[in-house]
Amino acid sequence: MLSVRPAHEHGRDVGELPWTRPRPGEALESSARRLLRALGFPDPAWIEQVGAFSDGRKHPGDTELSVCFLAIVNADDGSWLKGHGVWTGGGAPSGLSARQRAMAEAGLTALRARMDYAPIPFRLLPALFTLSDLQQIYELLLARRLHKASFRRALHAAWLVEPTDEWRSEGRGRPAQLFRYAPRKRRGQRRAVRFDLLR
Repeated sequence: MLSVRPAHEHGRDVGELPWTRPRPGEALESSARRLLRALGFPDPAWIEQVGAFSDGRKHPGDTELSVCFLAIVNADDGSWLKGHGVWTGGGAPSGLSARQRAMAEAGLTALRARMDYAPIPFRLLPALFTLSDLQQIYELLLARRLHKASFRRALHAAWLVEPTDEWRSEGRGRPAQLFRYAPRKRRGQRRAVRFDLLR
């Protein structure tokens, strides 16, 4: 989660989520993608409109209505962040206005709901990855620890990955097998991934 323009105001820490105004004739998603480019990010791995928000108060941009988009990007790619913004943990950043906090919380809820059936975590990995790599991405996005055995059972039950003949050394232990994202269709069933979570 990204919070920009951190500051200290009236004895408390405040911040703002990134925002922009659409240009004349510009689609809302195009505006969101333009904002990401302005922040120094490439095209997002995933982007989706979360909803519209209005609480009777002015947005920092002095607008009555805010349309929220959620995007997944690589944190290492944000060259603009230096001196302008900070990354926060898996929850909504502190110090936001009421409307922006509602937007952040709705975005996180939407992300975690969509992860059951959308391949969002795989878009943050290279073509070949270990199951440990994949579990770390899920844990990052969910902001929770996952039980290793439960994670792997749920992953295989969803038929989302297939093993390759390649292996990668990971420290002193035996090499880890590499997998690829290769979902198989199952007649009459929606692929979903459900995990037992450990706090």
